Amino acid sequence: MFGRRNKKRQQDDATGDAEAVASPSPVTETGKSEDQYRVQGPWDVTEDAPDIDRLDLGAIRVPVEKGIEVQVNIAQKRKKIIGVTLIKGNSALQVQPFAAPKSSGLWDEMREELREQVTEQGGKAEDFEGAFGPELRAVVPVEGKTNESGQQLGQRVRFIGVDGPRWVLRGVIRGEGATKPEVMAEIEEIFQRIVVVRGEQPVPPRDLLSITVPPELEERMTESANAQHPQQAAGDGTAG
Repeated sequence: MFGRRNKKRQQDDATGDAEAVASPSPVTETGKSEDQYRVQGPWDVTEDAPDIDRLDLGAIRVPVEKGIEVQVNIAQKRKKIIGVTLIKGNSALQVQPFAAPKSSGLWDEMREELREQVTEQGGKAEDFEGAFGPELRAVVPVEGKTNESGQQLGQRVRFIGVDGPRWVLRGVIRGEGATKPEVMAEIEEIFQRIVVVRGEQPVPPRDLLSITVPPELEERMTESANAQHPQQAAGDGTAG
């Protein structure tokens, strides 16, 4: 089913995650009309999404299947969940759901802001017409990494996104899903299967929608954090 959305791509000239920072090679792809960007997902909770196993994380429900590892991204200083990363093989897809106004077009604004951020860091970014409409393909500098000639090395990254009903779902793809055409469709399919739960509560446009974790997952996350930082965990405890 997903293959009907995928257009034939010209093979990327990238051979790995790290390379000299330069403009990505021009790539062309047959365009699609705007109403096709979300025909097969990502889905709004009110829509008739395919019935598959998903993990309920509040504002998003992500597919769970063999071979996919789910990681919750936490801003340590604020102790707040800021995204979810889905890992499959040598590819990683970080997703974030944002509130949006009723009128579409927020993803266009976000893409321009991402382009500016990449450029300010010394990287390069290029527009591309992908499976979900306009996306940004970039080479982002990797701090501390240079080649034998002293050139700054960068990592290829894809910024994808779609406008939904009062929400925007943004994805950042790294690894083989950003460099190898034969792997790209697998990662896009994961993004495609996500369901967004906007909710009826008022949320300012651009604010991150609330991502929550089930109690059993939160317990495992706490155990993992304690195992990595036992002294800090002991210091956070209270005397009985």
